[in-house]
Amino acid sequence: MGRRAGPRERAGDNGCEASQMSFGQPTAADLEMMRLALGEARAGLEAGGVPVGAVLASGGQVLAQGRNERVQRGDPVAHGEIACLRNAGRRPSYRDTTLYTTLSPCPMCSGAILLFQIPRVIVGEAESFPGDLGFLTERGVDVVLLGDRDCVAVMQEFQRRYPEVWSEDIGGR
Repeated sequence: MGRRAGPRERAGDNGCEASQMSFGQPTAADLEMMRLALGEARAGLEAGGVPVGAVLASGGQVLAQGRNERVQRGDPVAHGEIACLRNAGRRPSYRDTTLYTTLSPCPMCSGAILLFQIPRVIVGEAESFPGDLGFLTERGVDVVLLGDRDCVAVMQEFQRRYPEVWSEDIGGR
């Protein structure tokens, strides 16, 4: 079961934890797309990178997939969501899309979601990094937090294997 972020809730801000968000129901297609995003995250982990995967879809069709490649490319902005959007290429509009991401988006990725007016975001987990889901919901983005244990597990494995990279990235903040 997923959780739908309320319009004024911020995960990890002012004492409001992600677990306090109201419940929302992901569809079967949402769960399948998250499995694809998780596959991207696992591939990133196996390549020695930060395991964040993302999928952009419309009408149940995958438009693009991507994974965090900060370590592999030496590119500080190669986050999973950004890589996915880059792989999608130019589009006249993103208003019919849903972005799936295994980890709560950082401020940069949240900015891209707003810039491209992506109306719906499915988040695998916000335990490892809470992000600020309220920032998105306050601006009209429909956010569903899955609390997916497999997404949490891949981040925990990454933190065990590569603590220095975790500290360099969002873990040290």
